[in-house]
Amino acid sequence: MRDPFKNPFPETDFARHSIWEMLVTRDIDAFLAADWDKVADDFVEDGFLGINANRETNPDNWRLSFPSLVAYRDEWLRQAQDFQKEKFAEDPRTAIFTTTTLEEIEVEGETALVRKKFDGGLRKADGSFDTMKWQTLYYCRLHKGRWKISGFTGYMPNPMP
Repeated sequence: MRDPFKNPFPETDFARHSIWEMLVTRDIDAFLAADWDKVADDFVEDGFLGINANRETNPDNWRLSFPSLVAYRDEWLRQAQDFQKEKFAEDPRTAIFTTTTLEEIEVEGETALVRKKFDGGLRKADGSFDTMKWQTLYYCRLHKGRWKISGFTGYMPNPMP
């Protein structure tokens, strides 16, 4: 059984290890704290692009919701601040780590394609369940000596039919 808190890539695999830390540990902790500053340096601002698949399988329904890093940052902060207002019946950090899988990272030179998947959710204090069942393809680049996110296609169904 996998340990959801343990980076599956050895430190000797610099690219994959660094990307996992950025997209799992740092991203989850920053989101829970609603602290964009913790992840702000994880992005390449110039040319950043985010596609929102709206949990739809048909690309005709996907939208250019994040034409800039500023647009993505604003939505990320809104979602994180809304999340902080929720009451849960379990530890949100543990639930999100358990729900998150990032085991496929394709690296070609200074570019990487990363598959991050969510399959689970969180039990709320009112007895309801907040389902997390989507996936994101991240496009990463080695930028000034660090792996960073240059764009993504997110909120795709998981699994895709």
